[in-house]
Amino acid sequence: MFWGIFLVPVVVGIILMALMFRGQQRIARENGYPSLSAYLRAAPRTDAEKQAAADLALKGAVICLLGLLSPPVLLSGLFPLFYGVRKVMYASMGLGLVDDAGR
Repeated sequence: MFWGIFLVPVVVGIILMALMFRGQQRIARENGYPSLSAYLRAAPRTDAEKQAAADLALKGAVICLLGLLSPPVLLSGLFPLFYGVRKVMYASMGLGLVDDAGR
């Protein structure tokens, strides 16, 4: 019973990451990117991509806050937080004007 306190946040974090991963793959396909990694590397070009980048950063921040309860969840939240913040920063610097992904 004692381990359940630590196990529940880890399981919830894994489920959230799996759902987020599937959602990001769907968004990448809808925007015409060949893979999820190409989508995450590219600077957002449209307002919808900018909104998705901000959502990704916020989801990563929420998962990192869950990491205060259980440290392994913190590690899984760093990836969406990094890529989301990076895409938001690219958009704010105007780097979406250059086609780096070559799609």
